[in-house]
Amino acid sequence: MALAKVNGITLGYDDYGDGDPVVLVTGTGAPGRIWRTHQVPALRGAGHRVITVDNRGIPPTDAGPGDFTLGDLVADVAALIEHLDVGPCRIVGFSLGAVIVQELLVARPDLVREAVLMATKARTDTFGAAVTAGDIELAESGVTLPPRYAAVVTAMQNLSARTLGDHERMRDWLDILEISAVSPASIRPQLGLQLIADRRAAYRRIDRPCLVIGFADDLVTRPQLCREVAEAIPGAVYHEIDGCGHFGYLERPAEVNAAIIGFFRRDAAEPVTLGATSAT
Repeated sequence: MALAKVNGITLGYDDYGDGDPVVLVTGTGAPGRIWRTHQVPALRGAGHRVITVDNRGIPPTDAGPGDFTLGDLVADVAALIEHLDVGPCRIVGFSLGAVIVQELLVARPDLVREAVLMATKARTDTFGAAVTAGDIELAESGVTLPPRYAAVVTAMQNLSARTLGDHERMRDWLDILEISAVSPASIRPQLGLQLIADRRAAYRRIDRPCLVIGFADDLVTRPQLCREVAEAIPGAVYHEIDGCGHFGYLERPAEVNAAIIGFFRRDAAEPVTLGATSAT
């Protein structure tokens, strides 16, 4: 783990290998090491230098004084790219991390070569707002869920029916989710960042190549919300992966990695063919 002093905080990141750099930005409450098992080895094997980030408020990265905003997380990623002198670079975001990347594409397009946006959205709908309100209420209540129960709830929310029905895989998933469970109170500062106004008009100004990946069984960020992002960004390509929920990049990593690497390797003069829908 390396540390950078940026924007008045200490930002944690990991830097793997050399080659064409790719920055990976993860979602709410997750550390950068979540990418190590599947995406880092695949991207390294494809010849990329891989940089993973611990977003503000996720140890060892500081939260900084007072509350922080989505704009602060965007500025942190921008500052890290500049600190490492890797811009313009390729960048991948998942969930809240994808929203961070989208806002970076609006605010600092000079730092981005092209982007992959997974399980993302351009607005918070009624259901999403209700889920976030519930998460915030739980975080502020002081209630701590028993770890095994928390693991079961997380599995139901984030995995596909295919995985939930697989006896061997579910035993492994429940063990992992129980061990890695975090207290809602510990990620309270990030929870409100999931509430975003409709940003589709702003995203129409994005001029970098983008691949948007939706997960067919995602109950947290439903595929329709992902398609809206692809439809808003000029020239974006939408690709939907079957048989996985919100944790699709961990549930179906081979398919996700193939889509990411295929997008990065494409001939810019040719259309991307991923079994995808091109949204313009």
